[in-house]
Amino acid sequence: MSRPSDHIDSPAPRPRGDDVAQPRLGPIGYLRFFWRQLTSMRTALFLLLLLAIAAVPGSLFPQRSSDPNGVTLYFTTNKALAPVLDKLQLFDVYTSAWFSAIYLLLFISLIGCVIPRTIFHLKALASAPPRTPARLDRLGAFRAFEVAPDQTDSAGAPITAASATEAARAMLRGSGYRVRLFDGPASSAGGSLSVTAERGYLRETGNLVFHIALIGILLSVGIGGGFGYTGQKVLVTGQAFANVRLTYDSFSPGRFFTDSALVPYRLILDKFSAKYEEQNRNAYGQPIDYTANVTTYDAAGTATKEVIKVNDPLRIGGNEIYLLGNGYAPSITVRDPKGKVVFSESVPFLAQDANLTSIGIVKIPDGLSSQVGMRGFFYPTAAKNEAGTFSSTHPDLRNPMLSLVLYTGDLGINQGTPKSVYSLDSDTMTEVAGPGAASGTGALRLTPGQTAQIPGGLGSITFDNAAPKSDAADLEKSVPRFASFDVHRDPTQGWVLFFAICVLLGLLTSLFIPRRRVWVKVIEQDGGRLRLEYAGLARGEDPGLESAVAEIAERHSQRLGLRLTS
Repeated sequence: MSRPSDHIDSPAPRPRGDDVAQPRLGPIGYLRFFWRQLTSMRTALFLLLLLAIAAVPGSLFPQRSSDPNGVTLYFTTNKALAPVLDKLQLFDVYTSAWFSAIYLLLFISLIGCVIPRTIFHLKALASAPPRTPARLDRLGAFRAFEVAPDQTDSAGAPITAASATEAARAMLRGSGYRVRLFDGPASSAGGSLSVTAERGYLRETGNLVFHIALIGILLSVGIGGGFGYTGQKVLVTGQAFANVRLTYDSFSPGRFFTDSALVPYRLILDKFSAKYEEQNRNAYGQPIDYTANVTTYDAAGTATKEVIKVNDPLRIGGNEIYLLGNGYAPSITVRDPKGKVVFSESVPFLAQDANLTSIGIVKIPDGLSSQVGMRGFFYPTAAKNEAGTFSSTHPDLRNPMLSLVLYTGDLGINQGTPKSVYSLDSDTMTEVAGPGAASGTGALRLTPGQTAQIPGGLGSITFDNAAPKSDAADLEKSVPRFASFDVHRDPTQGWVLFFAICVLLGLLTSLFIPRRRVWVKVIEQDGGRLRLEYAGLARGEDPGLESAVAEIAERHSQRLGLRLTS
């Protein structure tokens, strides 16, 4: 209670307008202040939310670590925006400077939060339960009963303060409470005995396990990213892949990666098959299943038949091989005017829509009198639109057609600058066949087995694949399929799983185990009567506290066989 200002012991009131002298923090004081702000739980939660928000661009934009072809395509279709996004590191979100800064700050904040709380929790576990409050009736959850002087327990012995207190101690200890006995102050009517009990320290233990496991996940992900790697490989049916760094189409090693981490094995794509919806008109042509049948060879040369499906990776040599994408790889052969073959390959075409309308690039740097570049469009089921353009109406091979736009000139590959095989810089080249050709020659449209002449007498182009027949097996073989695989190695994957389970268990423990203290006090009154008081106190919200105190009172009375009167 505050005293009046004119009280004799009160100091003279401070005149208004006087400045309060604030101590100067100094460099150490400011460091201590910022450290306390950084290691507060509020800051840790804010950084955790900020990390989740910072990860969003990783799902909006293609990432070089997982989809380098998508990054190349993005640069092709967004020539003005892509360089800006690249400077902001939005194509390398998870290794960017700003994402790493948030990651490290969260890591430091969590450690700064957990260590003091762990020390405090260990001291609390080692300390004894506190003394019984003098006035239990001031607590929210309270029960009180009186015992008549002639009351006896179930064995016929008289009820005393000592026996009632011992019964309460044994009951609470059997219920998992930490207990401690206290003697109350003596009065004219008699003394009092009480039991202090507490439990629920597992709640704080679970909270600490949750935060320590979260640190473990961050640490494991960091270590795994440093020693692991990811790589991508596109395989056309029948092609092989060896786990050697140079054979990857793209490879993203961790900071501490060495080539010795590459376990030798070999993989051959025997067959790729896709199943599409044919019955439901509302989902007609939608993919139902993708299956890649492969043969693997370990270091000893032992062959094993395996199947890779979406979300069902192949595990071999410490790697997990995921099926990412697929499409068609038309076989194209280019000959010079004398009929000599200068190019003959199955070229993967990247799908642009659900019906696998695909785009591919073919570059002929040598063998002809001029360098030739082709931008091709492949339609598995070609259909002409009202505007006169073509599109695919089904992802399966029903009416395959290959359309090629041809350019001659410098491909830009002789300057030593790396060029993507999925892009063609035609700004300095001359279009000789296509909508922009000066000669009026349109794009070359080929069906399987057809040959067309390159304008200018440079040679010929053949769409090698045989024309499909009516049976499904021949349709599938007419144009080979390709599959793109993501090869991933994470040496700490098991630890991440372990810490993730610990996070879940710690969270459940901290949410569903209440932290409680309860007291049972036996007071000796006049005439030999005993007064039994029960009270409880919770740390935080505990809607079951009152019912828990009532249950303790009922169990205690049943244990002694008491006939209680309030």
